[in-house]
Amino acid sequence: MLDIKNISFSYRKAAPVLSDFSLSMQPGGIYGLLGKNGAGKSTLLYLIAGLLTPSKGEVLFNGVNTRRRVPSTVSDIFIVPEEFDLPNISLKKYLDINARFYPRFSKEDLARHLDTLDLAPDLHLGALSMGQKKKAFMSFALACNTPLLLLDEPTNGLDIPGKSRFRKFIVSSMEDERTIIISTHQVRDIDRILDHVVVTDRSSVLFNQTVSTILSKLRFISTDNRELIENAFYAQPSVGGSNIITANTDGSDTELNLESLFEFALANPALLTSIFQ
Repeated sequence: MLDIKNISFSYRKAAPVLSDFSLSMQPGGIYGLLGKNGAGKSTLLYLIAGLLTPSKGEVLFNGVNTRRRVPSTVSDIFIVPEEFDLPNISLKKYLDINARFYPRFSKEDLARHLDTLDLAPDLHLGALSMGQKKKAFMSFALACNTPLLLLDEPTNGLDIPGKSRFRKFIVSSMEDERTIIISTHQVRDIDRILDHVVVTDRSSVLFNQTVSTILSKLRFISTDNRELIENAFYAQPSVGGSNIITANTDGSDTELNLESLFEFALANPALLTSIFQ
């Protein structure tokens, strides 16, 4: 569905944000896009949406270059940036203006998403806090039912109950052919809803695996056992011991620790890659 081919991009005369970067994604599932600050995650989302022009390479969505801004492609992709502003109008007026551009938009889905995020359907966008604006905009984004939804730091500005509702909101909206890409550094907010984990730097994909494959190969354990810690693939100090990653040799049930996996990918990408080869 999504094929990013050898793209490079820089802002004016600054150093390249992305350099000869490639990535492919299949339809369906929730992808976590992880990387260090400055690794180009937000820029990559804008390139995928066709809002920026790469200096080299191309982004293809269902075989169409997204930068061409073909109407049928534009109506299939929605991006919710980390920072945005909404007009000082009612939600009803906002829908009258914008919903027509998305042929799959559903008022019923919007009402359901607003309810999940504890928002009233008759709200006025100008009267909302930043966190409420984010909830309202994400509700509209999901109600557009685009096959591809791009979310940049979606939990920023949400309180703890809001983050919990966000996870429920995302999971309840998934369909077999919908793909959601979530770019974030707040890994603990999304680790239990992901189907895929992608870790990137400026020029390459350090790691790209489904969560089911990850859990079949790796065990995530909290322990103070020194021998286990010393023999782990990766150990991250925590209160009372360490969070470690070891081989899952017997198919044990284990829960993904996305923070530890992310740090492992940055610290020793060659070792992590070799485990999955």
